[in-house]
Amino acid sequence: MTTVSAVDRWHPSPYAISKAARIIQSGGLVAFPTETVYGLGADALNAEAVKKIYIAKGRPSDNPLIVHVNSILLFKAIVQVNDTALALAKKFWPGPLTLVLPADDIIPSVTRGGLRTAAIRMPDNPVALELIACAGTPIAAPSANLSGRPSPTDADTVLHDMNGRIDMILDGGSTELGIESTVIDVSDPSRILLLRPGGLAAELIEKVTGIKLEIPDELSKKKSPGTHYRHYAPKVPVKIWRKGEPFPSGSGEVAFMGIDDPKGSVLSEPIKYVRKIIFTSTANYAHGLFAGFRKFENENISSIVVQWPDDITGLGAGLRDRILRAAGIER
Repeated sequence: MTTVSAVDRWHPSPYAISKAARIIQSGGLVAFPTETVYGLGADALNAEAVKKIYIAKGRPSDNPLIVHVNSILLFKAIVQVNDTALALAKKFWPGPLTLVLPADDIIPSVTRGGLRTAAIRMPDNPVALELIACAGTPIAAPSANLSGRPSPTDADTVLHDMNGRIDMILDGGSTELGIESTVIDVSDPSRILLLRPGGLAAELIEKVTGIKLEIPDELSKKKSPGTHYRHYAPKVPVKIWRKGEPFPSGSGEVAFMGIDDPKGSVLSEPIKYVRKIIFTSTANYAHGLFAGFRKFENENISSIVVQWPDDITGLGAGLRDRILRAAGIER
C-alpha cells in the first residue's frame, strides 16, 4: 500500500519531508504537489529509480520527464545554460515554465527519453521545493497519474491511480493552476520553440526575450512530455462545442463543462445533457478541467462535451491544448 502524509503547503512537516526524501534517495517514488498538478518523483540522476516511474505510470520510454530543481545553481549543474535561458529562469522561476536545453551527461538517458536535451523547471510550491532540497538531488517528475489519463490536482486522485504502485504521497491539498507548465525549447536562443502551452502565457515569455515563439515540427515536439496524440483523457469520449455552433449529438447521458451554458445560446435544436459544470473564468476552467473529467467519468456518463475557450492567450492557450489532446485531435 502507498503511504499518504498530509502536509501544510506553507509549513510542511520536516518529518514528512525527511521521510519522503529518504525514499527518493533510496530509489523510491514519491508523489508531491506543485502549483500546476501533482508530480510523481524519483531521483532524476538515478536511472534505475527513473525506470520505476515509467513502470508505475505505464508510460512510453521515449516520453521525456521534466526534471525539477530548487535553485539556479542546481539548474546550471545539469544542463548547458545560455543567457536567454538564464534570464527566463530568473524572471519566471519558481513557476510554471519548463526550459528545454542540451543536457549534461549527469542526467541519464532514461530521464531524457533518449534525447540529447533535458526539460527543467523550478516548481512554485514550498512542499516540492523542500523535498528537492532535503533529497539533495534534482527530481524527475511527470504528472502522478496513469499514462494518458487526466492529470491529478489533488492527492485523492493520485491515490486512485497510484495506490500500491508508489511508496508515498505528500498530500499538500489542491493545486493552484490545474494544468501543466508551459514548455519551450531554448537550446537556440535565436529561435525559441513553444513545445507545449501551459500555465505561463507565451506573451510574457516573448516580452522578456523579444522573440516570437515558433511552433515546432513533429520531431521537435518529442522534446516535451504531454504531446502525444491522445493525452489527458478520461475513460469516456470528449467532444468539443464551439459557442454558436450546434451542440454535439450523442446517445446516452451527456455531461457538459464550459463557461457559457449552451441552453442559454440560440441554437437550432434542443440541448440535452444531464450534468454540467459552469466555470466563471478561463482560469477556473483550466483549474477544474481534469477534476471535471474524473468526476463525470464516474457518473455513468456516455460522453463529455467541453466548450472551446474563446481566450487564445495565457491559460486559454494551454486549456485549448489539453482539450484537443483529451478529445484525440491533433494540434
